[in-house]
Amino acid sequence: MKILLVDDDDALMTVFSTALRKHGYDVITAANGQQGLDKAKTDKPDLIFLDQVLPDIQGNEVLKTLKEDLETKQIPVAMLSNFGQNELIQDAINSGAVDYILKYQIEPDDLDTKIKELTKTNPADADVQQPL
Repeated sequence: MKILLVDDDDALMTVFSTALRKHGYDVITAANGQQGLDKAKTDKPDLIFLDQVLPDIQGNEVLKTLKEDLETKQIPVAMLSNFGQNELIQDAINSGAVDYILKYQIEPDDLDTKIKELTKTNPADADVQQPL
């Protein structure tokens, strides 16, 4: 599974991408909103984690652009931010975010569980499909 991580904090990006790779994910990174939009189109990730505060375009604006584009509108986007103001969260959810995760409330290794929830990948389903 391919994950796009859009965040301008290099240290945090390294921590999260290392944890995701450890769990077997293919991780693509973008340091600003425009790079995130470009990589969403070219790399076609299965899920995007998007920071709210970016140096060029606010996260909610990037989200709205992704959801308006036929090429990227089906990609699930979860906001991953330190900013948890109600109006930012509500705007993100109303614009199509599948979740709003506060960075300080999640451990990097817990992103694996969150990804499975967000992409509805249930490990138990794999067992059911096995021929007897």
